[in-house]
Amino acid sequence: MSVAVESVMVALIAQFTLNGGRDKGNEGYVMAMRLNWVNKIWDKGAHNAFSDLTLFKQRLYCAFREGSAHVSPDGMIRVLASSDAGVTWHLVATLTHSDADLRDAKLVVFEGQLYLFSGATFAKGRSPRIQSYYWYSHDGCTWSKPVAVGGQDEWLWRITAHQHRLLGIAYYADEHDGYVRLYQAQLAEDALLDWQPLVSHLSRAGYVNEAGLSIDEQGVAYCLLRRDPLWQTDERALLGQSTAPYTHWQWRVLDKRIGGPVSFIYRQRLYAIVRLYDKIVRTSLVEIKLDTGTVVECLRFPSGGDTSYAGIVQQGDELLVSYYSSHEGKCALYFANVTLGAS
Repeated sequence: MSVAVESVMVALIAQFTLNGGRDKGNEGYVMAMRLNWVNKIWDKGAHNAFSDLTLFKQRLYCAFREGSAHVSPDGMIRVLASSDAGVTWHLVATLTHSDADLRDAKLVVFEGQLYLFSGATFAKGRSPRIQSYYWYSHDGCTWSKPVAVGGQDEWLWRITAHQHRLLGIAYYADEHDGYVRLYQAQLAEDALLDWQPLVSHLSRAGYVNEAGLSIDEQGVAYCLLRRDPLWQTDERALLGQSTAPYTHWQWRVLDKRIGGPVSFIYRQRLYAIVRLYDKIVRTSLVEIKLDTGTVVECLRFPSGGDTSYAGIVQQGDELLVSYYSSHEGKCALYFANVTLGAS
């Protein structure tokens, strides 16, 4: 099924592109980024949100949740595909669970297969209340049955492939015993994954939850970790750093609250697409300054209200981005093309 595409005017895009130069809050060069174009790619559901993006067998795949509301028992995972670099999109798969709300789809290509991870939330009174699952596919269209992964009530949120293994950070939300846990997995047989805890308590510094994990060419891992002021007052994000085998981490507190992080390395610098909460809530591309712990906004996407949860595909100086936003009314999925390090 073909999806109608709506383009955002170039004049509007100019409003959201920030210039490079000196950052007033931090000494050092801020690299310029250019937002080339943005398309609305899906708004058929009442609430369309929580996206991810990957490139598999020369096609782009975008996965996201569609439901009747931000939180509702009918959430399903839609999978779109594009063969023309994100200009047009087609619905290729829908994943559902008869008893649960499927949320926060995450895509990763690993050992020749496309994997999709999602958290399922069940009705109150059922145990477990949360169960993480994964599906796998050889073509992005036909998917396996769901396979449970992680501990009881753990949300395995984002997965990173690195040197023939997967690394994933799960969070367990509890006022007294909450934590984030680092898992690793290797291919077992028939595309199934063997998951094992690597660090049981990666952090317990408040309500820690969603994480972006990036590993640079030297094997240094960076964990950008969201915190919310649910059980403590400090809502500022955390940044963890480690080297192989990634069992010992050093942490620092950043200067801003962020949401829905997806991070990446570009020219030896750490970047992320996050929700920012200061002034107007928005989805932005930011640099995480490793020396000062500051979060510097580089580019602002057309967004507002209920927004964030981006997916990315990085190809040299080109960054392809999926995200959702309600700035035009109801929550819809958007696809953006960005030039990194634009002059």
